[in-house]
Amino acid sequence: MKIAKFAAVAAPLLMLAYGLIRIVGRMDGVYGPGLDWQAAHVVNLAALVLFVFLVLGIRRLLAPGLHREAVVVFTLVGAGASIVQFVADIVEGLLAADKAGMRELSRQFRALPGVDLAFYQVGPQFLYVGMVVLTGMLAYRRLLPWWSVGVVLASSLVPVVTLDLIPVGAAGYLVAFLPLRRQLVTAPNADAVAR
Repeated sequence: MKIAKFAAVAAPLLMLAYGLIRIVGRMDGVYGPGLDWQAAHVVNLAALVLFVFLVLGIRRLLAPGLHREAVVVFTLVGAGASIVQFVADIVEGLLAADKAGMRELSRQFRALPGVDLAFYQVGPQFLYVGMVVLTGMLAYRRLLPWWSVGVVLASSLVPVVTLDLIPVGAAGYLVAFLPLRRQLVTAPNADAVAR
C-alpha cells in the first residue's frame, strides 16, 4: 500500500505543520477565525485522513483475528471523531465573523446530544490509544522496534500538557513510524499469508 507508506511520513509532518501554524497564529493574540485558523485546521484534517490510510496499512501487516479488527475499528472510530471535530471547526471558522461568534457556533454544536462526548471528550482519544496499541502489536511481530511504542505513547501524551507541544508529539510519531515505511510496501498481506 503505497499510500500507507506515504502516510507514515506525511501524516506526522502535516500534524507538525498544524502545530507550528497554530503557534504562529496565536502570536498576535487573535487565533480564529481567519486564514491561520483555516490553514492549521485544513492541514490537520489532511493529517487525520492520512492516519486512516496508515491504520489500514498497519492492519495488513498484522495477523488476522478479532483482536486486530477490534483495535483497527477502535482506532478508526477515533480518527472519524477527530475528523468530524476538525470539519466542524473549519465550518465554524468560515461562518463566524469573530472569535465570539465562533465560540457560540461551537457551543451550539457541542450542545447537541452526544456531540461533546463523541467528537470532543472521548471519541478522538480512541485514535491515540489505538495507535499505541497498534504500535505495540507491530513491535510484538518485530515489524517495529520496541522503543517505537514508548515514543508513540509519549507523543500522544505531550499535547495533553499543552497544545503548544503538538509539534513535539508529531515529530515523535514521525521518528516512531519511519522504520515502518519499508514494511508497508514490501511485507506480504498478513491475511494472504494466513490463508
